[in-house]
Amino acid sequence: MRSLTYDMEFRERAKRAQSWGFGLLSVAALLWVWFAVLLLMPYEIEGKYGDTECEARLFTDQSTANRGAGNGSKCTAERDWPELLGVIGLSVPVSVVGAALYTGGSVSNRMSEHAAEVARLTEAADRK
Repeated sequence: MRSLTYDMEFRERAKRAQSWGFGLLSVAALLWVWFAVLLLMPYEIEGKYGDTECEARLFTDQSTANRGAGNGSKCTAERDWPELLGVIGLSVPVSVVGAALYTGGSVSNRMSEHAAEVARLTEAADRK
């Protein structure tokens, strides 16, 4: 009976790791959604002379947002690439750790179930 207790605790730890992995993958997915919002959505800048409407970062005609600082636009400094790259860069380690935990937990749980089934079948074959 002691091995059954150990096996149940092992499966519980594996499912906990799998849950943590799923949670981290969910956080990474939220970071990807935030990246898409920052990249694809137009935005406004509040200024002392009124609000300025800026194009989405991805859909600009020039190399900088709304033709850049050449025409005096404040849009260039408001949503620049370092923020976008920071969001996507943060999602990479979160997703790698999440995938490793989820995969490790899934494999551990599946192997434990397999070992228990093999032991049960071996015991049933020995009785015959």
